[in-house]
Amino acid sequence: MTSPNYPTPPSDLTFPPAFHWGVATSAYQIEGGAKDGGRGPSIWDTYSHTPGKVLNGDTGDVACDHYHRMESDLDLIKSLGVDSYRFSIAWPRVQPLGYGAWNEEGLAFYDRLVDGLLARGIAPHITLYHWDLPQGLQDQGGWESRQTAVHFAEYARVMGQRLGARAASICTHNEPWCTAVLGNELGRFAPGFKDTKIMLRVAHHLLLSHGLALQAMRAAGVKAPLGIVLNMSPSTPASDSAADIAMAKRDYAQFVRWYMDPIFLQQYPSGPDLPVCDVVQAGDLATIAQPMDFLGVNYYTRLWCSSATPPVAPPNAMGVSDMGWENYPQGLTDLLVQIHGDYTLPPIYITENGFANADSVVDGRVSDAPRIDYMRTHLQALKAAMDKGVDVRGFFYWSLMDNYEWDSGYAKRFGLFHVDYSSQVRTAKDSAHWYTALIGQHRKA
Repeated sequence: MTSPNYPTPPSDLTFPPAFHWGVATSAYQIEGGAKDGGRGPSIWDTYSHTPGKVLNGDTGDVACDHYHRMESDLDLIKSLGVDSYRFSIAWPRVQPLGYGAWNEEGLAFYDRLVDGLLARGIAPHITLYHWDLPQGLQDQGGWESRQTAVHFAEYARVMGQRLGARAASICTHNEPWCTAVLGNELGRFAPGFKDTKIMLRVAHHLLLSHGLALQAMRAAGVKAPLGIVLNMSPSTPASDSAADIAMAKRDYAQFVRWYMDPIFLQQYPSGPDLPVCDVVQAGDLATIAQPMDFLGVNYYTRLWCSSATPPVAPPNAMGVSDMGWENYPQGLTDLLVQIHGDYTLPPIYITENGFANADSVVDGRVSDAPRIDYMRTHLQALKAAMDKGVDVRGFFYWSLMDNYEWDSGYAKRFGLFHVDYSSQVRTAKDSAHWYTALIGQHRKA
């Protein structure tokens, strides 16, 4: 799908021969088919249908209709030239309540997805949880309840046994910070709570469920590489003032260390300005700190920390995305080098990195130069970290196609393929052609 009429990647952007190239999606953001095939409701069905929660009242009922268009979407992935695809399983599609009966029709859907990827020479990278908790479990306390972690481990065991032999990797959770903080402290994501105590309990039980799930899958003989995906950013003080430096240290602890320290150091960060979770039991931290085969890192921008009133804005020398996020590729290098020094890590995959742009189709083409610039500079930053000794094995662009962007509804577009939501027509953007050319260049080299 390359053409000399499209932008071409720089010839000096080179990676190791075995480096993996992929794209990523998540179930609620693309699947649709919300009531099809025996799927039960999730917390995002409930939340998105609650007036005032999502921009324009948008829901994921149809999304990109991937549930009905899977085969043609797999052909899109194949057309990019990628060798890997990261997707999530909708827990309520395979187990409608999150406990009890399993839904064979939902399980068969993911069988077909995995087999379709393998038939096209694309490695399936599976995420078990990307925020769509079955409403049946939320009704029993959701992630605030320790029992949900037990149910998750059983879900992981069943899915691992069903798909693990065909999977290139299985990740337990995507971005537990978002589930905990955006969903349970800030009220911006499902289930919409605004309670710091609940947030801390949710964060702990998410991490506990990760450890229990790894134990359950390994006990069941699952051979696929196992890990977790965390969203991370380096933290930059806006000035050299003591207040800004303290803010940067605290924000980094809450955003990065709160999840990395339990997994790799068997402890939560502590300090006078950091909270304490009240549901940690003896043995929990050892359970959380199960050995992992890989770590997924999602990076979009840095944390900019200004204690001034009003806050000092970041320089934004390279512009901002349509989400209002600063384009700061150096942050990816800084982050990877920092965590490489702070922890003993397994191999890393960049499991998400992407740019929201106000795209439109003009004469059959989507010109998205800012996204190409973002991809180029962040891949250069990634290579710089690898040159400093960080073991990164692959890169997944977020996302394959425009999709349901949570509380922003359908207003934000991250995809390599433009989606017309009224017709469901997919149109390759210039960035898709650029990415294909980059992958082709890499393979020739």
